[in-house]
Amino acid sequence: MKAKDTGFSIKKTLNLAGNLLDLSQPRVMGILNITPDSFYENSRKQSEKSILLQTEKMLQEGADIIDIGAYSSRPGAADISAEEEWSRLQPAIRSILQYFPETYLSVDTFRAGVAEKAVAEGACMVNDISGGELDPAMFKTIARLQVPYILMHMRGAPQNMKELNGYDDLLHEIYDYFALKLNKLSALGVNDIVIDPGFGFAKNIAQNYELLQNMGYFSALEVPVLVGISRKSMIYKKLNISPAEALNGTTVLHTISLMQGASLLRVHDVKEAVEAVKLFKLTFSAH
Repeated sequence: MKAKDTGFSIKKTLNLAGNLLDLSQPRVMGILNITPDSFYENSRKQSEKSILLQTEKMLQEGADIIDIGAYSSRPGAADISAEEEWSRLQPAIRSILQYFPETYLSVDTFRAGVAEKAVAEGACMVNDISGGELDPAMFKTIARLQVPYILMHMRGAPQNMKELNGYDDLLHEIYDYFALKLNKLSALGVNDIVIDPGFGFAKNIAQNYELLQNMGYFSALEVPVLVGISRKSMIYKKLNISPAEALNGTTVLHTISLMQGASLLRVHDVKEAVEAVKLFKLTFSAH
């Protein structure tokens, strides 16, 4: 079931730093990992020079948003303190916005305190892999900050999520999770919310493909959907390749995601994702 076939009205804009980002066409979010241990080695950027070069590259290739994260959420990743996370993030945010001041910068964190500091430094969006589960202060913080919020589905934490993928009804349980949290956020006055089904987070490979095939199920929630599948194990393990070799498979699944109604693609490879969006629009736009 495709979202566009359901008759539900998906929210079509995000207010980013006082500007409306039009989501009537799919958008691309570039991943900027400032961690030493993200699963895809080529995405790891730690020096100021490498951070700025990667940001510039993604912006030139057409990224609408840059999503910066300093906490590795790969399965089994080491936990780090909020202080260490912020010590990585603060100089990076400052450098990016000094050299590229028009950038829409999203901060990838599940900690309300880190999110608040990042927004004070100029970030205009928060991407929370835990959907408020790992920090109960997150929802009220987002309501106070009034920035768009990416609400992802996950169980547990990156350190144990692989063991928490038992579902009686995968789609129904994830739908209920989102519906409950959207109601809480709405009651707090949060207006701009994007949901992320959380591919690979407390889901095995078969469950990831079930989610991808049935993304239209979530259109009744009437909020934009972000898809984050770039170079993930659901691609490279099934093709018996490495993450470094998974660009072609990623592009295929990005195309399927767009056909299933995705509004945002969170990607390592911006140029290829932007091209997929352009060809999708050429194919499916009304003539």
